[in-house]
Amino acid sequence: MRYVIQSGATNGLSLRRVAAVVLIVVTALLAGPPAKANYASLLMDANTGRVLYEANADIPRYPASLTKMMTLYMLFEALDEGRLTLGQPLHTSSHASVQAPTKLGLHPGQSISVEDAILALVTKSANDAAAVIAEALGGSEEHFAWQMTAKAHQLGMNQTNFANASGLPDQNQVTTARDMAILALALLHDFPHYYQYFGTERFYWGGAFHPTTIGCSALILGLMASKPDIRMHPASILSPRRNATVAG
Repeated sequence: MRYVIQSGATNGLSLRRVAAVVLIVVTALLAGPPAKANYASLLMDANTGRVLYEANADIPRYPASLTKMMTLYMLFEALDEGRLTLGQPLHTSSHASVQAPTKLGLHPGQSISVEDAILALVTKSANDAAAVIAEALGGSEEHFAWQMTAKAHQLGMNQTNFANASGLPDQNQVTTARDMAILALALLHDFPHYYQYFGTERFYWGGAFHPTTIGCSALILGLMASKPDIRMHPASILSPRRNATVAG
């Protein structure tokens, strides 16, 4: 599948200074359950929520690494509620350590701070870091996925079901372009004070700098997907420091 989520903003973080559109394009390269078309797209005004264009926007698709948008939503909520702090260390379990790439390579018993876990998601789309977050917030990744689904439905993402925190393949993990647009807007509206993380170009971890794996600035509200079945067009990806465009 190819996922492109597009938005733009100036250096300020208020919604009045966030660009007017969020574009979500989902193109299936692998069959999605129970897809009847090979693509789905939705163009929405980020200020009003008005849908400007849509095609097959309600057809179920696998969300892949866009799942991490919800993982981050849940983490940002926990930070605002005081359940976690940015400097708080999170424990790596055996389960988290064996997640398939892309990953940081965390070992059982190793700790990573909440902020570094955020950066690992927005730059490397690190699946082990996503599982660490899941277990910190939900006790287990399975329970966290249930919490993610409940939050999705609370936000109005009624066609979405999560089975894990990373987006690794699972037939029970499904969403739609419309639901992803709802989530993108919720991230913008509910957590503008964390918006700068999506402009991260690299971060320092384990004695080395880790650049975003797409070779340009991190996606706006869309975690880059580096698995072989996910491809992205760098020209369609903007950082918070760039002006908004609509790429075809």
